[in-house]
Amino acid sequence: MRLIVGLGNPGIEYAWTPHNLGFLVVDKLAEDAGIRVTRPESKSFAGVGQIAGQEIVLAKPQTMMNLSGLAVSELARRAGCEPADMIVLCDDIALPWGMIRVRERGSAGGHNGLKSVISALGTMEFPRVRLGVKPEEMRGDLKEYVLREIRRDEEDLVAEEIELGAEAVKVILAEGTQSAMNRFNRRVTPDEEDQAEK
Repeated sequence: MRLIVGLGNPGIEYAWTPHNLGFLVVDKLAEDAGIRVTRPESKSFAGVGQIAGQEIVLAKPQTMMNLSGLAVSELARRAGCEPADMIVLCDDIALPWGMIRVRERGSAGGHNGLKSVISALGTMEFPRVRLGVKPEEMRGDLKEYVLREIRRDEEDLVAEEIELGAEAVKVILAEGTQSAMNRFNRRVTPDEEDQAEK
């Protein structure tokens, strides 16, 4: 059993924000596979099905983002899933819109949801797909930015990135994380690379 978890904040006010890109990719995977991610389980909404020939659990924690680890650790125990068999989806302010980064392991890089997951699991050794949300020009408060509604002029780019994130998950399941890294991780500028590696 593989556990695929999108990180985000519950509530209609957060549904269409950069910080909820993990939820949006889970929704896309659920739509493509005909899975209903509606069953209350382990402080989450979850659904079971098959993707790329593998039995999977899709989940969206219903804690706030910075407490995601509470839900993820419970989901993993319930599914009998080791951290290496999970895939965590989250936004990444160090990567520009439209870019994703597949990783086999790594630190939280300043992401509060990942910090919580790493703390609850006691390891950084789990695959993740990081979804870029960095604007071309950053103005104002970072927290306000990731929690503000996605603008109309960003919608096409967001739709493409959701599609890309879902495709990356399917490749991880079908061919492995390394294959997905080779296919989806493109080079960024040195400054972006430094931030993304943290």
